[in-house]
Amino acid sequence: MLRKLFSADRNTAMGCRQTKKADTDIQPEKKNLSNDKDEFTAICVDPRLPLDARQIFKLKQSWKGIKRNMEPTGVEMFLRLFKRKSELKSMFKEFKHLEKEDELRDNEALEHHATLVMTTLDDAITNIDNVEYISCMLSERGGSHVRFNGFHENNFYNIKEPFLDAVKITLEDRSNESIEKIYSIAITFILNTLANGFVEAREAKEAKEAKEKLK
Repeated sequence: MLRKLFSADRNTAMGCRQTKKADTDIQPEKKNLSNDKDEFTAICVDPRLPLDARQIFKLKQSWKGIKRNMEPTGVEMFLRLFKRKSELKSMFKEFKHLEKEDELRDNEALEHHATLVMTTLDDAITNIDNVEYISCMLSERGGSHVRFNGFHENNFYNIKEPFLDAVKITLEDRSNESIEKIYSIAITFILNTLANGFVEAREAKEAKEAKEKLK
């Protein structure tokens, strides 16, 4: 079930399905700002985002340290996920047989999957102040999981604490209580959007199937 967590649907772009022109036009805003002060003051916060301008600024600045270490952070995240939910490892045929942490850490299949997940998180956090874009992208990504039998929206939330732990490890002394709170708010928003997208897609699928049965 979690094998394709956050991975892109082949039939979708990095956003909504290409059925409406308006959807495909949604792209991250580009800023050409001279310094950090300008960037902070230029942030216009969408009321749907549970972060204020200062928190967004701190998150983006902090994320640069994660962006330089995407693969090891992602691998650490999955190792911690498997420690918390050992049964989930059985869903990954490429490395479900591995028991030792060192073997898992060096496994190319795990590295690849971890990087895919981190790429989605990177897209969301890098563009966190563009709520229209990330809501569309994450909802689509979450909705794509309806093709996995038995998948439940709660599966997304299993990654929250492992993600926060991995971020803290990567940031080292650059992490503090304020930064940790910001990351917690951000990842909760991201996972909620993924889960909501999944629920909407599942309900649409069920409605379609019920309609077809009545024919």
